Amino acid sequence: MNIPFLDNWRKRADPRLGAPPGQRGGDGAWGEGVAQLLSECELLRSRALAAGVVLGDTAHSLEALDQLLPRWRDDPEELAGLGTDAGLYLGTVLVRTVPGARWAPGARGGPVVVLAPGRRLDVLAAGREWAEAGAPGLSQVYAASARL
Repeated sequence: MNIPFLDNWRKRADPRLGAPPGQRGGDGAWGEGVAQLLSECELLRSRALAAGVVLGDTAHSLEALDQLLPRWRDDPEELAGLGTDAGLYLGTVLVRTVPGARWAPGARGGPVVVLAPGRRLDVLAAGREWAEAGAPGLSQVYAASARL
């Protein structure tokens, strides 16, 4: 997966290269600066706002996203971008609302959410599935993950 802003960030965050202070926790988790960057989801937020949905980083907003008409499926470029943003938004909601959840680098370098007891959730894959097929819904993935 090519997420341009992460390519440069990965170089800075690689522990072998010496990550900047505050960007990487001692347990391999990413710090607040990265969490803020991953929470931007500009394309998703603009499409949601255009549909009258304000994203407040809550489980309720995931339910509202699940109700949107999938007009983005007609445009392959927008579909890919929206899927990525949906995954990042799902991760943002998990990290901000589920105790112990945190961002971390995945096996392929992309972001994953680590949940207790160490389960890793590939939120980008979940976002792509939602954007392409609408199922499982983002709120369903959240509910299943938050229960653990």
